[in-house]
Amino acid sequence: MTSALYSTRLPCGNRVLDLSRTHVMGILNVTPDSFSDGGRFKGLDRALAHARAMVDAGATLIDVGGESTRPGASAVSVQEELDRVCPVVEAIAGELDVVISVDTSTPEVITESAARGMGLINDVRSLRRPGALEAAAGTYAAVCLMHMLGEPGDMQDNPHYTDLVGEVSDFLAGRMLACQNVGIDTSRIILDPGFGFAKTHAHNLSLFKHLEGLHVLGRPLLVGVSRKSIVGQALGKPVTERLFGSLALAGLAMAKGARILRVHDVAETVDVVRMIAAVDAAE
Repeated sequence: MTSALYSTRLPCGNRVLDLSRTHVMGILNVTPDSFSDGGRFKGLDRALAHARAMVDAGATLIDVGGESTRPGASAVSVQEELDRVCPVVEAIAGELDVVISVDTSTPEVITESAARGMGLINDVRSLRRPGALEAAAGTYAAVCLMHMLGEPGDMQDNPHYTDLVGEVSDFLAGRMLACQNVGIDTSRIILDPGFGFAKTHAHNLSLFKHLEGLHVLGRPLLVGVSRKSIVGQALGKPVTERLFGSLALAGLAMAKGARILRVHDVAETVDVVRMIAAVDAAE
């Protein structure tokens, strides 16, 4: 297991996440068009019930998303994203003992979600939308910075890298510096390599193979590959048949030092994490 090069204490609003172990983040999409489960959890009661089930299954973070970032996804207005996300965040915060993450790039959603109990900003655009850096700096939430070139609508238009790991690392280092420049302490930052975002299948496989190369940045890694094309293309499986491939990558990511695994299938992934941890703790 890769040893951590950072403090294991991640402040997440009014909670602290202990990153001396690997955590499972459950995905809660409150969108009609997400690639895997779009529309399944629209409605406050259904969303809260699914969050409750994921916490019962062992999730220590719930990632609420109100805007699909799949390739070619439609844009969502600020008000629509607020209406989808904020009531769910407030309901989860009022009932469940869990770190609430919000998958958003929108400054208004960052600010309002933080006021309602969000503890982690999970931004695929790494706070590059106008006002996002300042909105994040105005909260006590942790920040997940993800590597992506372009926008979801065009990110898969012939992505090219000369030095894949080096370029991903340089991008993330630059976004960390931007955060520091507005007063976001490095202790609040985690990093996501961005599997499936501006990367071909070959890029995804190579980046995963060399994931340890990102530890040079000195921040914990979040890995999200659950049901993604990296699994589908490697195994020739549709979205509904990617569980076992996703679990294989979850175990491999943990072995390579990932501290948060963002997944759809919480109970199964928690078993993988606990089994690896039990072996790792043996004499």
